[in-house]
Amino acid sequence: MTDAFNRTGPLMEVGSYPAWARQLIQDCSESKRRVVEHELYQRMRDASLSPRTMRQYLIGGWPVVEQFALYMAQNLTKTRFARHPGEDMARRWLMRNIRVELNHADYWVNWSQAHGVSLEDLQAQQVPGELQALSHWCWHTSSSDSLVIAIAATNYAIEGATGEWSAMVCSTGAYAAAFPEEGRKRAMKWLKMHAQYDDSHPWEALEIICTLAGNNPSTALRDELRRAICKSYEYMYLFLERCMQFEQHQPAHERMALLED
Repeated sequence: MTDAFNRTGPLMEVGSYPAWARQLIQDCSESKRRVVEHELYQRMRDASLSPRTMRQYLIGGWPVVEQFALYMAQNLTKTRFARHPGEDMARRWLMRNIRVELNHADYWVNWSQAHGVSLEDLQAQQVPGELQALSHWCWHTSSSDSLVIAIAATNYAIEGATGEWSAMVCSTGAYAAAFPEEGRKRAMKWLKMHAQYDDSHPWEALEIICTLAGNNPSTALRDELRRAICKSYEYMYLFLERCMQFEQHQPAHERMALLED
């Protein structure tokens, strides 16, 4: 019996993947849920986050968005042509999607500007160090870990959770309606691009992971994948928790402005 994994079922159905991968998804589900269902995203959906909190969120999140193509480029350097089917799959996929990620940085700048946050503000990074921990982790895993681990931590974990929380933010239309109509489409493009329920990127990353790891990876590799994926979720959660501290210490005049709205 060959150890190689070759998907035969639909890309976006969990049953198309080996039992160990299905267990991995289950083991990481609670860590992911804490991110996707976080209070910050519920308040963003309802257009009730304070301007101060939104500003910190956008500035703190910028390094991950701006560098995401670079994380993928670092993973691309780990591949060699025809050495392993999983490397060939990763190589083609990374080359195709790096350019897409470059455009996402432009959309984040537009979103930020709609909240009065300039490109200079994003680049200055005047935010607490805790908000930069996620980008440091992404850079570390992409530069230091193996191809399969780094793709799991970034393209699978972070892209997957981002697709789900952005869909939740866009689910009611309340947040979009808070922008003036003439600038609404531009302001919402980053969120709309990620809020597609049929986004295949995380599933494609999962297929690459399974192709690299095979049908029967070692217990050590399974544990390493679980730790990397959950660590990405944990850093995302800590980022959100730190942002919410700005909400809890909101200046009185901002609280009054929200009440008047």
